[in-house]
Amino acid sequence: MGEYSYIAVMQDGKEKKGTMEAKDAERVRQQLRSEGLIATEIKEQNILTRDINISLGGGVKARDLGVFCRQLSSIIKAGVTIVQALGMLAEQTENKALAKAIRDTQTAVEMGETLGDAMRHTKSVYPTILINMVDAGEASGSLDIAFERMATHFEKHARLTGMVKKAMIYPIVLISVAIVVMIVMSVVVVPKFTSMFADMGAQLPLITRIVMGISDFFIHRWYIALTLVVIIVLFLRFFTATPQGKIFFGKVAVKMPIFGKLNVKSVSANFSRTMSTLLSTGISVATALEITARSMNNILYKQALEQARYEVEQGVPTSTPLRKSGLFPPMVHHMLKIGEETGNIEDMLNKVAEYYEEEVELTTQGLTAAMEPAIIIVMALIVGTLVLAIYSPMISMYSNLGNL
Repeated sequence: MGEYSYIAVMQDGKEKKGTMEAKDAERVRQQLRSEGLIATEIKEQNILTRDINISLGGGVKARDLGVFCRQLSSIIKAGVTIVQALGMLAEQTENKALAKAIRDTQTAVEMGETLGDAMRHTKSVYPTILINMVDAGEASGSLDIAFERMATHFEKHARLTGMVKKAMIYPIVLISVAIVVMIVMSVVVVPKFTSMFADMGAQLPLITRIVMGISDFFIHRWYIALTLVVIIVLFLRFFTATPQGKIFFGKVAVKMPIFGKLNVKSVSANFSRTMSTLLSTGISVATALEITARSMNNILYKQALEQARYEVEQGVPTSTPLRKSGLFPPMVHHMLKIGEETGNIEDMLNKVAEYYEEEVELTTQGLTAAMEPAIIIVMALIVGTLVLAIYSPMISMYSNLGNL
């Protein structure tokens, strides 16, 4: 099974982008055709272009839930009963945690429970937003539409968060490769020249002495470096679990250079998409804010939305506490205010989500394009410094021999 990205045209002429797992590109084209889409571009993804799957708990990824909702919607439209549809999906779902949850849900429905109540037994797998959408779909008799909306929601969530994670991989790769190169050069290459430099008896350049000192440290005192790494990792794990640590790293996430703006745009897109999806079910704004707050990973946004929910229950417009929080871009609370004044909050939030999803994609593409030459430049500087440290004494020695 390969993973393919695609661009397709919907029946209304709008363009849709996404990813799909299939045996080959033709299977992707057939699946898109069965959903009423015409593929214009299909590409197999590699390790650098592949979207990163984001787990929503219980070992189930957003993309898995998106596929589940998309397939269930199609099966229900075909006139198959819920019990039969769940049985079909349980057999073909590869994710074991999701397959077990589907079978448990099927059993509960067979015993007379509603689909929403049956899904509540496995909240660790089914997110609250999905359960609320199912309740609304059952109440209105439009369960297929509810699952179709959730499929779009999970697909966009997985793609958006995956792009942000992918953009952050490049600095991690850069740092990791740089550390590995330094260690290998220091432990393997530099020691071979150390004895030769010692026999020369001449004053070595400063850069050579520094490199030799680093090499000696990695060879004879490696345990100190390892101990420091272990202490730092344990401290960070402990600190991130504390309220102060969550607030500290929450601030770092939105204020760090380059990636801070990317994180803010990503959170704005996720907030707008989740709120729009929840409000489409007819639930109150306060309840939607409560559910959305629970889905936030950044404690700052979680607290801001919880405060917003409290103020909304007191009669304050939603746009006011969001503006006062200072965490969201002006466009979010401005568009939300327009939606409140026109009574069209859902559509306004949907437009905001589409705007910031596109912004995240463009920003990510720019970052990845800039990081590729940056990695090459940094690696060249590291290797060049080590080569200079090794060959400077040798060049100096040959120059002295030439003057004799």
